[in-house]
Amino acid sequence: MGALVLLAALVVGGLGAWAAQRRLIYFPDHSAPRSIPSMFEEVAYETADGLTLRAWYREPEPGRPVVIVFNGNAGNREGRVMLGAGLADAGFGVILTDYRGYGGNPGSPSEEGLARDSRAALGFAREVAPAAPVVYFGESLGAAVAVELAIAEPPAVLVLRSPFTALADIGRVHYPWLPTSLMLRDRYPSIDRIGSVAVPTLVVAGDADSIVPIDQSRALYGAAAGPKELLVIPGADHNDAALVAGEDMIDAVVAFVSRSAG
Repeated sequence: MGALVLLAALVVGGLGAWAAQRRLIYFPDHSAPRSIPSMFEEVAYETADGLTLRAWYREPEPGRPVVIVFNGNAGNREGRVMLGAGLADAGFGVILTDYRGYGGNPGSPSEEGLARDSRAALGFAREVAPAAPVVYFGESLGAAVAVELAIAEPPAVLVLRSPFTALADIGRVHYPWLPTSLMLRDRYPSIDRIGSVAVPTLVVAGDADSIVPIDQSRALYGAAAGPKELLVIPGADHNDAALVAGEDMIDAVVAFVSRSAG
């Protein structure tokens, strides 16, 4: 009887997790940012399914690229201001995006929805800075968004900060009791996609990352097909300042992009 009760509990728990799985993946700050930093302007663009998304934009200096920042699964664009400022100081244009359901934007996040959001952000970048090379900077979940976009619309440079191999692999790390590979609706299989991306790729990871194990970031780096570099930040956890907007990280991104974007 005890085994049957345990099995029933696992089944019920698994069904509950399946129904609520997107609440275990996406942690948006739904509120709109309180103010717009002086170096940015608020802009809006429309997705293919009719959502109007707001973002912050800084135009590039002549001859410099535009960096589209695809966020991780939590917060909103307000938490990426220091990163954006560091890139803007190098003369880069910057788009601090927010997905559907984040930062006051309408809608609810999903893998398909974020793919549409990324394409809308790219369309905006091409409209406002048509002569500028475009760089994708993907953070954690945003790295998976950037990899997916890079297959269809290759950027000049791809920067992946704390990327994971696939969402099921992350699920096995944090929810080992669940059959995540069978349950997931959103999969983000970056390890199966990155080999089709031949652009220069910089992977940045912290060797103390407790959210995305560095082995996964190393595996994605190993599978990348284009010219590539790996930057490991010693002692850095997933949300530490050194990885979010640290000077060494930003300097490495600026140097790699400047060498690679032509």
